[in-house]
Amino acid sequence: MNSKLIGTGVALVTPFKADLSVDHDALTRIVNFNIENGTNYLVIMGTTGESATVTKAEKEAIIKTIAKANNGRVPLVLGIGGNNTAVVIEEIKATDLSIFDAVLSVSPYYSKPTQEGVYQHFKAISEACPISIILYNVPGRTASNMLPETTIRLANDFKNIVAVKEAGNNIGQYLKLLKDKPEDFLVISGDDDLALGVILAGGAGVISVIGQAVPAQFSKMIQLGLEGKAKEAYDIHYKLMDVVGYIFEENNPSGIKAVYEALGLCRADVRLPLVEATSGLKEKIKAFVDAF
Repeated sequence: MNSKLIGTGVALVTPFKADLSVDHDALTRIVNFNIENGTNYLVIMGTTGESATVTKAEKEAIIKTIAKANNGRVPLVLGIGGNNTAVVIEEIKATDLSIFDAVLSVSPYYSKPTQEGVYQHFKAISEACPISIILYNVPGRTASNMLPETTIRLANDFKNIVAVKEAGNNIGQYLKLLKDKPEDFLVISGDDDLALGVILAGGAGVISVIGQAVPAQFSKMIQLGLEGKAKEAYDIHYKLMDVVGYIFEENNPSGIKAVYEALGLCRADVRLPLVEATSGLKEKIKAFVDAF
């Protein structure tokens, strides 16, 4: 079992300056804030990092900034995915993966492949990737659900496919994965609102959005869940419920960036086609942060 991927991972934002260039100073602050407050590993260039609107050169610079700030303190996971299998493989082969513990690769979006197409996509990626792979199922974004049977088939067939970040917000699908998975395969929650319940049912942890803004409290909740201490864990869960709803009320990562703005860690700017959180949402988030 890949113990480095157990616990609280966070899908880091990409902070921007007023001119929408990458704010590397803010990114360094965010990395240190998370590591110093108990986050177990960092995920770079996922959806929350606005990977769709970050250039190749910016991505390389972001990786360097995070690697320097991290300085080997916690494991790193890199997002490399897409709906063009050949391009995903090309990027994997062109990237220095020596500092990473795994690649997070999303199920193909937009194309809406069959389950066999999804399987063949990840089969090709597995054969090309020199490090561990975390599958990423997020049907709300891809318009295609990777069924538990496909995930389990991949887990059984390829040794470097070690985990799935499941973000279908479907507790029945989580339970099927947990029931049928190979013993050393990790089911990681990608749904902040369901993460604790999934962990108590046998999940390995979470790759979280809200966790990066309240890392001490969130990572403690996850650890309590891993220890089976449900009551203590849910006491924290209930305190965080409102803000978890807030950050996804309009879009991600506008919501989480509004939390960071309220905390003074970075600006709330996002790149089009996303837009900044509305003033009404920011007011609710600031009230939560001030009272937390």
